Amino acid sequence: MFIAHIRELDGEEQLLKNHLKNSAKLSGHWGKKFNLEKTCYLAGLLHDFGKYSDEFQYYLRQAVKDPNSVNRGSVDHSTAGGKLLFEYLHQEEVNPFQLFLAEIIGDAIISHHSSNGLQDFYKPDDMRSVYLERVVEKTIPEYNLMKERFFKEVKSEAEFQSDLRVASKEIEQFHQNIKTEHAYFFLLKFVYSCLLDADRTNTMLFEAHREEESVEVDTHTLLKNYQQHLEKHIEELEKSVPKTAINQLRTEMSETCKRFAEQPTGIYSLSIPTGGGKTLASLRFALKHALQHSKDRIIFVVPFTTIIEQNAQVVRNILEDDQHILEHHSNVFTEERVDQEDESESLEQTQELMKDNWDSQIIFTTMVQFLNVIYSRGTRNPRRFHNLQNAVIIFDEAQGVPIKCTHMFTESLNYLKNHGQTTSVLCTATQPSLDKLPKELEKDGEMIQNLSEIEKSFKRVDLVGKLKNGAWSLNELADFGQEILQEKNSLLMILNTKSAVLKMYQELKERSLSNVKIFHLSTAMCPVHRKDILKELRKQLKNTKKDQKIVCITTQLIEAGVDISFESVIRSTAGLDSMAQAAGRCNRNGEAGKQAVYLVNVSSELEKLSRLKEISVGKEVTERMIKDNNEQPRLYDGELLSAKAQTSYFERYYNHEKIENELVYPVKKSSLTLFSLLGNQKNASQQYLDKHRKKLGLVLGSSPQTIGHHFEVIEDFTTSVLVPYKKDNAQGARIIEDLNGELSPNEVVPLIKEAQQYMVNLFDYEITELNKNGAIFPLYNGNIFALTENSYSNEFGTDPTALAASDELIF
Repeated sequence: MFIAHIRELDGEEQLLKNHLKNSAKLSGHWGKKFNLEKTCYLAGLLHDFGKYSDEFQYYLRQAVKDPNSVNRGSVDHSTAGGKLLFEYLHQEEVNPFQLFLAEIIGDAIISHHSSNGLQDFYKPDDMRSVYLERVVEKTIPEYNLMKERFFKEVKSEAEFQSDLRVASKEIEQFHQNIKTEHAYFFLLKFVYSCLLDADRTNTMLFEAHREEESVEVDTHTLLKNYQQHLEKHIEELEKSVPKTAINQLRTEMSETCKRFAEQPTGIYSLSIPTGGGKTLASLRFALKHALQHSKDRIIFVVPFTTIIEQNAQVVRNILEDDQHILEHHSNVFTEERVDQEDESESLEQTQELMKDNWDSQIIFTTMVQFLNVIYSRGTRNPRRFHNLQNAVIIFDEAQGVPIKCTHMFTESLNYLKNHGQTTSVLCTATQPSLDKLPKELEKDGEMIQNLSEIEKSFKRVDLVGKLKNGAWSLNELADFGQEILQEKNSLLMILNTKSAVLKMYQELKERSLSNVKIFHLSTAMCPVHRKDILKELRKQLKNTKKDQKIVCITTQLIEAGVDISFESVIRSTAGLDSMAQAAGRCNRNGEAGKQAVYLVNVSSELEKLSRLKEISVGKEVTERMIKDNNEQPRLYDGELLSAKAQTSYFERYYNHEKIENELVYPVKKSSLTLFSLLGNQKNASQQYLDKHRKKLGLVLGSSPQTIGHHFEVIEDFTTSVLVPYKKDNAQGARIIEDLNGELSPNEVVPLIKEAQQYMVNLFDYEITELNKNGAIFPLYNGNIFALTENSYSNEFGTDPTALAASDELIF
């Protein structure tokens, strides 16, 4: 009797043949919708083929009997399945689609427990093929015995070869319909994702004493119910709000989005001005479009974790559902740094039990998490990729794509449209010109017409350039803020770095301003902390009095979708899109006529932007445009917030000498660009031939492992750290205490989900300094980090006094 797993709780054994068949069934089910059922089925069927060796069977039982007697992950069970496919399909005089099939499924199988993720067909750093080294060059002692057992227990050789022919036809059909340049890279990711999710899900079901997945949710009925709740809410809202011109425009744009939902699957832009109600309008489009075109889910992608909880709660309240709406802020577990070949490790078991695969009907996540699902290494993020297919994805503030990820972002959206049946909506008041780039986004239309007229109707502020020749110092800016507060009851100050925000906050606090309540807001604070601050801030703003002034100093996190309004705003110059977003936090509902948003150039002593190239270049371009506009008032139709100005800004920005070469994700200290590694078979084959004096002999030349190794959406590697925030009902300290105890995976799962609200992302150099000062410690077998009590302030979050001095704490 050959087994796949042994349940730690009661010693129950899962038969290997059952695990393979059920994983194959589940993987094939996800592939069926895209005419890849047999391809994905075979990935599931063969992924643990290597467990048919005597060596692995002994190892698995011994690991349970005496864990200290074996070296975890020492027995390779992943290579054999890839080798089997190469043997049967990668022969001379076979059709090329069999070669594609062998390489796609084979790479997915040999990588399904690797922290490095998918292996390179061609590794450009040293011009070798990691894939070939595994499936051809590596010796597997019991290989023939494994085949004998597999064909006896699971499927006959004749049936297996028949499946290979069917799957090869699926690849041929895919090839004939290719519309995206790097389609095979994404096809590989899709098969890998289906395999990972099927394997982990089946293992989770076994651990939960179930062999079959529960009945799927009736998505159509659920979304129809959501639509009814939303339409009822909109009807009640229209009755309750004042019949102003702006509210009438909001209603008209919302109706336009609803009608536009009848359009076919595609990539669309939704250019609703700030304050135009784009969250509900985009949800209205998404629900109707999903129902009309039988989409599986709706995914909202936002720029920062800050607004996930706000938007998700709004949607939950309207749709009256908690169960099927997922907030995914970040990965709580630290990224594995070594290869892991044994899924019985406690970390991987916990991840399996979490079922963290994005199969909910409505998901809120960040741009960082979205891009990580597609390009990052490991097995945790890629598991979710297949659930990006046949979806509606709303990109809230689409201009927030990091510049180095631009081409990789556009290519993924083009693939999802052309091959994944996914509709994407770029939803922002400041549309980036992604369809004007060399690697253009294949846009299919704009939902809102007559944008210039709508912009004029929504105009509630004037951008006032206050540029100084010598730039504004900390004291000068604080003085200016005080001047404004003499006339206004509320002021928002937005600066470009966390350190600048903290310095300004401390400066104003030290001045002991009478009748002024000062708030600090940045990503140095965990989500629950920020939520508490925003709640208190809204309460204070609602009840402002002449004898009680309010000032909030914050990073740009407040600009993206945070529904809040101040009488005046000071914004440190950055990209013009950020200036427009800042304007959206001022006089949001036109409650006080027209108000001013002051644009100031802050000194480099207060804001150090040397490591923030995108902000620095955006600042340079914007300041040039402010000067041009002052000299030629009609240059941008007399308005820096106009669509004409935004178009001009993005054209200048993308063509800037410091930016244009960044679009393809250049690798530091290397000639490599990640975009080129999505697939360059000709170049890979030639380089391999030059070095090894023999042909590469593969039809795929992509380098997913190298891409994953270098890919970081944020410039420097960050780690999510659990913080002991505690105020009122907050439970950060309690979660840390619980995770520090002895817990089973079943007990850990709810704690991990709760912990997402108490995480702060810190850079590697910050982690290093915290370690030096003893301010950070590991939890749960070293897989989670937490801050000590005295390293987190209930006033401003992560305490920089626990760090060495650093002026480059970015937003």
